[in-house]
Amino acid sequence: MSTAILTGQPVPGSSLESDLRSLGFDVRIAADSSDAETLLAQVPADQRVAVVDARFVGHPHALRLGLTDPRFPLAAVPGAVTARPAGRQALTRAITRENSAGDGTTGGGLPARARSSVGEVHSLADRIADALDAEGADVHRPELGSLVAAVPDDPQTRNEARQAVAAVDDEAIRLKSAVKARDGFFTTFFISPYSRYIARWCARRGLTPNQVTTASLLTALIAAGCAATGTRGGFVAAGVLLIASFVLDCTDGQLARYSLQYSTLGAWLDATFDRAKEYAYYAGLALGAARGGDDVWALALGAMVLQTCRHVVDFSFNEANAGDTAASTSPAAALSDRLDSVGWTVWVRRMIVLPIGERWAMIAVLTAATTPRITFYVLLVGCAFAATYTTAGRVLRSVARKARRADRAAQALADLADNGPLAGLVARATRVRLGFPLLVALMGIAVLAVALFSGVTWAPVAGAVVYAVASGQALHRPLKGPLDWLVPPLFRVAEYGTVLVLAARADVPGALPAAFGLVAAVAYHHYDTVYRIRGNAGAPPAWLVRALGGQEGRTLLVTVLAALLTAAQFTIALTALAVAVALLVLTESIRFWVASHLRGAPAVHDEGEPA
Repeated sequence: MSTAILTGQPVPGSSLESDLRSLGFDVRIAADSSDAETLLAQVPADQRVAVVDARFVGHPHALRLGLTDPRFPLAAVPGAVTARPAGRQALTRAITRENSAGDGTTGGGLPARARSSVGEVHSLADRIADALDAEGADVHRPELGSLVAAVPDDPQTRNEARQAVAAVDDEAIRLKSAVKARDGFFTTFFISPYSRYIARWCARRGLTPNQVTTASLLTALIAAGCAATGTRGGFVAAGVLLIASFVLDCTDGQLARYSLQYSTLGAWLDATFDRAKEYAYYAGLALGAARGGDDVWALALGAMVLQTCRHVVDFSFNEANAGDTAASTSPAAALSDRLDSVGWTVWVRRMIVLPIGERWAMIAVLTAATTPRITFYVLLVGCAFAATYTTAGRVLRSVARKARRADRAAQALADLADNGPLAGLVARATRVRLGFPLLVALMGIAVLAVALFSGVTWAPVAGAVVYAVASGQALHRPLKGPLDWLVPPLFRVAEYGTVLVLAARADVPGALPAAFGLVAAVAYHHYDTVYRIRGNAGAPPAWLVRALGGQEGRTLLVTVLAALLTAAQFTIALTALAVAVALLVLTESIRFWVASHLRGAPAVHDEGEPA
């Protein structure tokens, strides 16, 4: 339960108390600021508390935005200020300073310092917010737009404020703001116009975003099961269910924004379930094709590798330039800004990068109307074009970048690289230091690629050894070069590509499905690393990275297994490795995110580019 402390005498006819209770607050009345300080001290330290001026006039949604958003320790709107447990000490200090500086009265008996030179009366809540600002605290002030939040100090201004409230449809604004500000064409025009109403329906029935996220996952898994039947009816049902899953996927975020039910656990579930849904669907298509006598597992694995590497490019670039404005001043960025002024180009550029809405719609239609092989061919071509387009633009921006990358960004890139103990040992033991990180990484990958396609049994092992040395050398220096953000995605290409090539060369039933499972398990680990970094939780624990062997260790292990074992034995080894990696990373990941949720880690919510 949260507590709201109303300061001053309630205004006759005001709905403020009922509005606060509808938002989940237990309302207490404070006669003056000293009384407010006393009531504040009585509220348990693990609860949210708000100080609200009894004269407040405004929309309920303005109070909701200002007082219930779980992402911010401190927040304020005119006439109200709130603190989550993490901000309680700062709030207590601020109200104590206010009482020591004045005479402890509110309303008409405000101390002289609470009145401006023109006689305007400032509420206690606003003075507390100003004191928090003066202390250097980060006080979130939501953008209210046409919503009203005011503290009138006479009947005339109160009447004007009430008229302003009546003139604006609070619910319409709340519903509109539930939709992500920036989204893809398909989502914006074909999903959000009705999914927002589904979100409101869910909110009114007490459903949570996590429940809707889970429903979306189950729907996608059923879609994958339908695709696995290999029948035309199954493919049609799979396409319809995939779109239904995407509608629910949009709904969970809109429900979170509509009801401000943000959480660390919810953000993790939403992100990881999106990947699980898509890759499970790829597997379903491959199983369905196999029932019809067409082996497309290599295409399914290739699609997963390409899509994962695309995401790593996005993550690495964004982390490398987080908080840096220099990357947005390049000629490429200037051209992008000019194109943004031409409305239709914005939507074209959002579509050609195949965000999740366009991608899933394309997959659904192709599944229902064509074959799994055609679906994967089109998907691979589309994703390859999108990857080339986005990566080229980011390279052009990075080349023109002049600012030196911050230590935090370099560390994030090193964590994304996922080097293990072998690379670390090689780097420490090697006296000779090679050149720039990106060039060293490219050299190692080139040697590995030549070895993989040489046709010599033990050549991939030798190539993997060279690659491990290059991996250690690439991270010997901090990744602060203009293009060093490419190192993590290149490592993903090397590791996943090695598994794909060796499994395809085995040419026995089950090798490619086993490789699919292994890459899926490792990709989950890499996605989990990204989500931890985004949530300011740091990289996964060092013991987990060591236990998994690092990306270079796993690459070397797979090449050794391929050289030592028969094709059938290699398939069994890949399956066992996939199971071991999956159990390890899932156990640690679930433990970490559930524990973060239980200990009240700051809620997060991603409003960035659609994945």
